[in-house]
Amino acid sequence: KPGEQKHPKEPSSLQCMHLAVVACGDRLEETLIMLKSAVLFSSRRLCFHIFAEDSLKPEFETKLKEWPSSYTKKFESSIYPITFSVGNAQEWKKLFKPCAAQRLFLPVILKDVDSLLYVDTDVLFLRPIDDIWHLLREFNSTQLAAMAPEHEIPKIGWYSRFARHPYYGSTGLNSGVMLMNLTRIRSTRFKNSLIPGGLTWEEMLYPLYQKYKNYITWGDQDLLNIIFYFNPECLYVFPCQWNYRPDHCMYGSNCRGAEEEGVSILHGNRGVYHDDKQPTFRALYEVIRDFPFEDNLFQSLYYPLQSRFLDTVHTLCGRIPQVFLKQIEKTMKKVYENRVIVYLGANHRY
Repeated sequence: KPGEQKHPKEPSSLQCMHLAVVACGDRLEETLIMLKSAVLFSSRRLCFHIFAEDSLKPEFETKLKEWPSSYTKKFESSIYPITFSVGNAQEWKKLFKPCAAQRLFLPVILKDVDSLLYVDTDVLFLRPIDDIWHLLREFNSTQLAAMAPEHEIPKIGWYSRFARHPYYGSTGLNSGVMLMNLTRIRSTRFKNSLIPGGLTWEEMLYPLYQKYKNYITWGDQDLLNIIFYFNPECLYVFPCQWNYRPDHCMYGSNCRGAEEEGVSILHGNRGVYHDDKQPTFRALYEVIRDFPFEDNLFQSLYYPLQSRFLDTVHTLCGRIPQVFLKQIEKTMKKVYENRVIVYLGANHRY
């Protein structure tokens, strides 16, 4: 129809859901557990884009090949070096966490990819990626990326209390889970505080960083907040259950979506998978880490999770176990039902 917005599609996007992650330093195990959670529950094929330091590349290749073939056939993976197309590479590399700024360059590097889900290494999927991938269809004609708010309550949010630079909305955005239409990002001219005519994504990054570098605390996340402050019409905001962090339960439960539907994507920022500050987050991480691939999901994943959660009921996040378990239980039932149907179908002729 005339004037109707067409969603650009690349042929492989019909078969593949693209997932990108940036891993440097000691993030190998965390990244592998994140990829494991993606493969365990998703039904459509996945394409992993792993940006890693050279020293980690052989380890990623070896570990991923060790997974059983019933899982390795569900994905393909590409491993890339850390590269920055504009500005000073060393400066970008040291911004906030090592290599985190790499994510800002994905639209420039992955030129043949139409849409992409970027996640931090400390993310766990508790339901199929297919479900967040479907949100791309909900973008209106100007939206080209989706993120969740940094906080639900402005008076205790970080940006609303401390930020010294522009940020999106009343609480800012958390960039640990970011859905991107790269085709649109590449073709858009963005409003900014530098020049009146608008700049492409690549043109904008380094000058914007130079302008605000003395005011930013959270690196690339702050730059994304600045970009979407000037271009709010470009952002689709998804609810907190798609990027659920300790902040959502350690000050009392403040993510209504997770209370109603359960956590969809868990984001264990601030190192909570590896210390004793938030035992509920650590329990989920360790149970998924220790799950033997070919075992029964209920027996070897869900039941250990339930018993681990009993030990955390005295903590603020542990008081609401249903928030953490609801979605994963639903997902496992679905995976189990699909396998039974496939199994029965395969044996129907006997």
